[in-house]
Formats: sequence, structure tokens, C-alpha cells
Amino acid sequence: MSNTARANILARLKETPPQPSHTSYSSPDKGRLGGVSYAWDTAERVRRFTERMVAVRAEVHHATPETWLDVVSQVCAAKGLSNLLVSPETVLGKQIHAQAERFPALKTYDQPIESWKQELFYGIDAAFTGTYGGIAETGTLIVMPSIDEPRLMSLASPVHIALLEVDKLYTTFAEAVQVQGWVQAGMPTNALLISGRRSRRILSRRWRMGCMDRKSWWWCWFKRLTIEVS
Repeated sequence: MSNTARANILARLKETPPQPSHTSYSSPDKGRLGGVSYAWDTAERVRRFTERMVAVRAEVHHATPETWLDVVSQVCAAKGLSNLLVSPETVLGKQIHAQAERFPALKTYDQPIESWKQELFYGIDAAFTGTYGGIAETGTLIVMPSIDEPRLMSLASPVHIALLEVDKLYTTFAEAVQVQGWVQAGMPTNALLISGRRSRRILSRRWRMGCMDRKSWWWCWFKRLTIEVS
């Protein structure tokens, strides 16, 4: 390239005004990502998310706050589960333990992994956990393992049942980051984004429940009413 051509290119670059960034998390448009704005309402988010789940052989079911326990019980029966790993310390887990007779034998993660590694990986049929959100654009779940629900609960068992509130179903990851305050509070060190064949689950309109199976995918949608549940 000649010096003249190089000088002409540099001159044109200097004349071009800087373009505003469209990826700032401080933007008031929480559905905007990469210059594209998504104005999806709840119904559209649910539809888009469902499409992505069906694409990976998911099944979608609806339920209410009064019937989600019935749906979980039915999924357990349909899968022929002999036991279910569920925390007795979480809000959802307490409800399952309170009606233990409706479910397979309930197991708890109450000992170090070294003490029951064999049973956890080869003797647990399924695990139940909550979630922290979902992303409609990509069909992704947000989970945050904790002391009450260690990561191995959703990883080691052949079947994983996860429940998600539809109010926490976001259009994009950028929106999830902004609404959940990750920029201000700092990125959670235990946040995981789960999508793809290894992450089958069940979800809902207001509650969503996901069921992961290593051989097949199950998704149940649980519609929660607009009432607040404490």
C-alpha cells in the first residue's frame, strides 16, 4: 500500500464520527442487546422459550401454585423414580417434604460428597432444585448452587427437576444481568447458565419446572397466578 493510499484511509477514519455503544447495561432499554431491541411481553417470552425447549425434544405442561406439586408427583410416577433428592431447607423443598407421601423416597444432601459419592452418582434417580431465572432468547436457565442445593444435585443425577418463576424469565442475558443487579452488586461467583441437551428441565408461566434426563428431555410449564405467594 502506497503512502498516499494509507494517508487517505487514515483521513477518512478521522472524519468518521464515533458510534454510540448499544450494549451498555445502563441503557433504559433492558431488552436491547447488540443494537437490537426486543419488546417481548410475557406471553412472547414463554412462547420463544418453549420453542427452544421443544426443539430439543422437550415436553411442556402447565400448572398453578396449587397444582405444581401434583405435576412434580406425576412426573416422578411417569419416570418410574424410586427416590428424589430435594433440600428440606428451601421454600420449595419444604413443601415437597411436607407432603412426602406423594413422592418417591426423599433423599437429602446432608453429608460431604466423600461420604456418599457412590450413592449420589449411582443411587439417586432424580433431584429437585429451584432456579434464579431464565433467558427466552436462548432457552437458558440461570441457577446458583448453594449450601442447600449444591451443584452436584443438578449434575450427578440422571433426572433434574427445576422450578422457575416466570417473572424471572428474561428476554436476554443482558436484561437478566441488569434486572438482577449484577453490575451494581458484582457478578455472582456461583451463577451458572444451563442450556443444551445436558440441561433438560421443566418451566411455567409464572412457575416453571424443568426436568432434565440424560436420555430424553422433559419440560413442564407451570402457570402461576398473578397473586403473590410468600
